[in-house]
Amino acid sequence: SSGINAEYGEYTSQRKAFGKSILDNQYVHYRLAELQTEVECLRALLYQCVEQHIAGEDITPQATMLKLKSGRLVREVVDSCLQFWGGMGYTDDVIISRMWRDTRLMSIGGGADEVMLNVICKFMGIDPGSRS
Repeated sequence: SSGINAEYGEYTSQRKAFGKSILDNQYVHYRLAELQTEVECLRALLYQCVEQHIAGEDITPQATMLKLKSGRLVREVVDSCLQFWGGMGYTDDVIISRMWRDTRLMSIGGGADEVMLNVICKFMGIDPGSRS
């Protein structure tokens, strides 16, 4: 998120629409605050998982949830930034274009979202295959 913030802040403060910078638009800075809040919640779960793992606890359910949410959130953050970036965001000259393309892998590689959801359902005892 911080890599995006540095690049994003500079560009959107310079890009103008309707007589003001994109960053000065209330929706834009509210959306960024909302996304930053979600990133911080995810970071807290990560720290909790690390502490539990160090303590020798099984963190499989939480790690699975963390992988699922992080893959989805990174795409949401990058997609929002791309939207604010406008058409320039699709060019190879800016980092947001590559991030938008590359972050899709997070919900596919190392276990697709659907696999993560299945694992979570098993731990919750609601997977039809694990109920008897």
